[in-house]
Amino acid sequence: MRSPKLAALELRRFGRGRLPRAALVALLLLPLLYGALYLWSFWDPYGRLDKIPVALVNDDKGASAAGKKITAGDDITEGLHDSDTFQWHEVGAEEAERGVEDGRYYLSLTMPKDLSRRIASSSGDTPETGALQVRTNDANNYIVGQISRTVFSEVRSAASTNASRSFLDKIFVSFSDIHDETQKAAKGADDLESGIGKAKKGSKDLADGLKDAKKGSGDLATGLAKLDKGAADLETGSRQVSGGTQQLADKVNGAADQVLPFLKGSKKQIGDTARLVADSARGVRANLDDLVKAAPLARKGAHAGSDLLAGVYEARCEKAPLDDPACPDLKKATTAAADVATVSDDLDTLIKDEHGDLKLMDSHLRTLQTQSEELARRAPTLDKDVENAVAQINKLNKGAGQVATGARKLHTGLGTAKTGATELDTGVDTLKTGANDLNGGMFKLADGSTELAGGLHDGVRKIPDYDKKDRDQRTGVMADPVQLASHALHKAPNYGTGFAPYFIPLSLWVGAMVAYMLIAPLNRRALALGASSWRVTLAGWLPVAALGLLQVAALMSVLHWALGLQMLHAAGTVGFLCLVTACFAAIVQWLNARFGAAGRILVLALLMLQLTSAGGTYPVQTSPGFFNALHPYLPMSYVVEALRRLISGGGLGPVWQACVVLAAFTIGALALTALTARRRQVWTLDRLHPELSL
Repeated sequence: MRSPKLAALELRRFGRGRLPRAALVALLLLPLLYGALYLWSFWDPYGRLDKIPVALVNDDKGASAAGKKITAGDDITEGLHDSDTFQWHEVGAEEAERGVEDGRYYLSLTMPKDLSRRIASSSGDTPETGALQVRTNDANNYIVGQISRTVFSEVRSAASTNASRSFLDKIFVSFSDIHDETQKAAKGADDLESGIGKAKKGSKDLADGLKDAKKGSGDLATGLAKLDKGAADLETGSRQVSGGTQQLADKVNGAADQVLPFLKGSKKQIGDTARLVADSARGVRANLDDLVKAAPLARKGAHAGSDLLAGVYEARCEKAPLDDPACPDLKKATTAAADVATVSDDLDTLIKDEHGDLKLMDSHLRTLQTQSEELARRAPTLDKDVENAVAQINKLNKGAGQVATGARKLHTGLGTAKTGATELDTGVDTLKTGANDLNGGMFKLADGSTELAGGLHDGVRKIPDYDKKDRDQRTGVMADPVQLASHALHKAPNYGTGFAPYFIPLSLWVGAMVAYMLIAPLNRRALALGASSWRVTLAGWLPVAALGLLQVAALMSVLHWALGLQMLHAAGTVGFLCLVTACFAAIVQWLNARFGAAGRILVLALLMLQLTSAGGTYPVQTSPGFFNALHPYLPMSYVVEALRRLISGGGLGPVWQACVVLAAFTIGALALTALTARRRQVWTLDRLHPELSL
């Protein structure tokens, strides 16, 4: 008998009574109960949050800021009632606390009495943080506490946004005020720049003028130093002149007292004498020519007489006896004759005028003649001239005294002037240095004022000047500057769709597990008839695989048309689940065939291991290392990943990989079952009397 007929006979025996038929129906519906009921129970839990009773306590007293009334508590309360989140019950603080404790409320949200005041403080001088108070009780329900954290985070964000609006609006108003004031400052800076430009020109002119003044003050100091030295010399000289003129005046006055009486009585005699001297000088000058002619003759005669007397003296006195009485007189005569000869030589030399003495004598005689004639001419008025000269000398003496006094005062004044000029030069130099520094500083100040004016104008352009519309728009953006623009690829519309890849293989595994509680993993008739191990294996596998196909059809029909499960690849999903149920049936068959009653326990244990390591709820990476190690070696890991792609979308690579893995598991399990069937064709005492029977 072939394997399909054996399988049909195995299924046909379920039609022999009501109870077997009921059992068959139960086998078909069991995966539906697991898959559909579990998914239905939390298909969209967030869609019914408004059925969860939650306490709401609004103790907020309100506040005022910038002339506006702030009622943060009332605003939040109104927003919560308008939302579909939780079933809000407004109660007092004590009632809320008791309700959360005894389980009437899953949690409570309290808005303290100073909430609005703290929110309003954000636009004041001493900002404070407002706080919403949440009370949860995990003894009531842990998941509700987790959900509330997400919900209240959104509530807090909305409250913070509203609180930020008034603060940011004040900032933007301040920007406008700053813009206006900076614009005024920029205009002032322009005026300052213009004034500094004029001051810069004035400082340059001052520096140039002080430079010239420094040169002039230096020249003045040098000149006054020279004048001071000259004044000192003048003072000394004038003092000496005054002393000399005083002495002259004293002597002249003294001599005048003696000379004037003589001059008054002897004017005629002085004139005659002067004329006599003049005539004599004139006569001597006239006889100088005769003297020139007679001088050589006189020299010659004088020498002849001298030689004659010398010869007589020698002949008579030097050779004669010493007692000749005439020798002394002759000696004197000889000496006198020699002297006359000497004088004649000198006169002859003078007359020859070898050194110009004769001409000099003639010049002096001419001068003497001229002066004597002048004196003779002025002799009649000589006394009056002396009186005038004395008066002039006295006047000169007085003037010299006044000059000396003035020179002393001038020296003193010039000394003071020299000191002042030196100080003036030093001061002008200091002023020149300061003016240069001022000029340089004015250039820097001018550059700085230009930069200041430019910077303020740039600042005016950069500082925003918002009108009310702009402020409202920007306040809204700044109060909530970051929004979450999420884009989910292949998004699951609800919890049921997200968890379907996890619960569908679970239900199919349970279906195969229960099926082999009613259907023998190895057909006893085939074993008894000695059929081949593969025929025995297929005869035990095909009925459960066929039931699995019916289970898939029933389960997916209910999930799709009753619960609304939408599958991107519906046909692929159903086809893939047929492979899954065939694989699960082969694995459960082998465990039951190989281990008997203990195999049922192993099937359940293997289910637990697959559920915990498949990553159906949380990512497997969040599980302990033991489950991470099992993950790649169990078939449900691949089933879950493939169903996610077939239902929600994405690349189909994991689907083909899962098909290969499931096919390998199926063939491997059938081969192991065939090996077990061959062993079971040999009866042993253990088979006749099993140690454990379920």
